[in-house]
Amino acid sequence: MVRKNTLLLIACLVWSAAGFNILRIGIIEYPPYLSIVYFWLSAVVFTVFQLFIFGRLVKKHTKRIDAYTEEKQLFIKFFDVKSFIIMAVMMTGGILMRALSLVPKVFIAVFYTGLGASLTLAGLLFGKNFVVRKFKKSKIDQS
Repeated sequence: MVRKNTLLLIACLVWSAAGFNILRIGIIEYPPYLSIVYFWLSAVVFTVFQLFIFGRLVKKHTKRIDAYTEEKQLFIKFFDVKSFIIMAVMMTGGILMRALSLVPKVFIAVFYTGLGASLTLAGLLFGKNFVVRKFKKSKIDQS
């Protein structure tokens, strides 16, 4: 059992690690495709995922965690069941796409770089929420 605010730190570490790994895979594949067009496409992927998926996900899960009435929570409750299923499907799909060469390397370079950067930012936003709440709690405790 961990304090509910620690769930935000766990989410930060999990999402940052996943994002960094996906970003790393994209960057490794990028050298043959260095061009403004592909950089722009990676930026579009990043923006779409950040605005419509991961940015919303961070807000949703932070709000859910804040709403827990019990201070101590099981450490895996940084996500709900639906999010664990989505993560498992995305990981399995990504591994299969690469292992079976279902998409061209340029797709891996462009898409994974944008997706990985967006996931990493989501992790960092969870971390920011952890720090902000930790700081607010410290100020309240000092009063």
